[in-house]
Amino acid sequence: MTESGRALLEHVWRTLGRDHGELSLVERAPHPVPLPARTDVAGLSWASVTAASLTAARLAGAARVRCDPEAIAISYASERHFRLDGERPDAFAPLSGFFRTADGWVRTHGNYPHHAEALRRALGVSADAGRDRVEAALAATSAVGAASAITKAGGLCVVVAPEDPAADSALRRTPLIDTRMLRGGPAHPFTFDPRAPLRGIRVLDLTRVIAGPVATRTLALWGADVLRVDPPTLPEIGWQHLDSGHGKRTAVVDARSDTFAELLAAADVVVLGYRPRALDDLGLAPERLAADAGPGGIVVGRLSAWGSDSGADRRGFDSLVQAASGIAWIESADTSTPGALPAQALDHSAGYLLAAGITSALARRAHEGGSWLVETSLRRIAAQLLGMPRTARPEPAASHADPGAHLQTFAVAASEVTTTAPAVAYDGAPGRYAAPRTWGSDSPEWLPRERTI
Repeated sequence: MTESGRALLEHVWRTLGRDHGELSLVERAPHPVPLPARTDVAGLSWASVTAASLTAARLAGAARVRCDPEAIAISYASERHFRLDGERPDAFAPLSGFFRTADGWVRTHGNYPHHAEALRRALGVSADAGRDRVEAALAATSAVGAASAITKAGGLCVVVAPEDPAADSALRRTPLIDTRMLRGGPAHPFTFDPRAPLRGIRVLDLTRVIAGPVATRTLALWGADVLRVDPPTLPEIGWQHLDSGHGKRTAVVDARSDTFAELLAAADVVVLGYRPRALDDLGLAPERLAADAGPGGIVVGRLSAWGSDSGADRRGFDSLVQAASGIAWIESADTSTPGALPAQALDHSAGYLLAAGITSALARRAHEGGSWLVETSLRRIAAQLLGMPRTARPEPAASHADPGAHLQTFAVAASEVTTTAPAVAYDGAPGRYAAPRTWGSDSPEWLPRERTI
């Protein structure tokens, strides 16, 4: 554990409005998280996982929180350890990555077919153009011009930019996890089961990719009934869902349907991971959800790439935020080619911090009542990381752990799936995930409140 990691945990705990004395339950880690970088990814990851662990530990009445640095590192790099029938899928598609332009660099994201299609269309290349053709097209245009054209076409591309200390400083003056009451209401007494602190809590999961699914996977680990719902027009990448779909059920439902309205009306928590403006258009703005909630209130968790104010209609992923915020140049190995963090650390940290905030808000709803909003963004977390101490040249991190000790293997449909095991930990915490389920394979309905999967 780094000292800055401990300082960040204290900061998170203050931001959540928690008692500083609760931090005494946290034991120091034997060594930093082995995720070497110039920025303090080790401290960020340890603080994020530990904050989530501590919120659940308090509900469970646990006497100690001690998170294993090796487990954290392996969990954060989950895509490297994932296996589907023994094969490791490519985390990034050919049209995702850094590309040189006429005057600089851009980073694109084309993992989803519709994003790759928009990128090709904006560049005027054929519908089946590969990386070489896209590379040539980008080399002939400016970085700003490419990013603007691709974004306007519905694709994803950002300029690889230097850090902006003034912008980051301003962001750090905003809450890392913004928690606020949306609407008052009577207390909603709830008995938290020490063996599964969130048993009986219903979570409607409207997220995809890494950050949101990590948050809801964590809530499912603690006993919540998590139902992930996706629109019928937007298929998910199968292996990507399996990598973070543990313990959840998954259904395809139109957000404008009566079925969706019924699910929403019975939810305790709604987790939003799509662009804020798109959610507003569907009537899923947090204020609207709070206004429509019953007397028990609701907890709304919201994640975005760029922040709900500055990036309400802007798509984004971890890799793009790294590039746009200056992290890519800081992590460059040679100062002339952009680099990247050793894991999708903004995504994973956002997921654990959101889980911590939602769990705290559920406890407040039980005692104070009302409906609550908990939100953070990848860009806000990037600003936090950029304000932490750095090293001039990262040393390779010593890791003597057997990765197999932190992996799980499941039978999912007709396939063998290997994923990482939980990183969150406290005395008595569940040490294994329930199996992920094939995307879209469940009925859109809640389980009886006493059941979990």
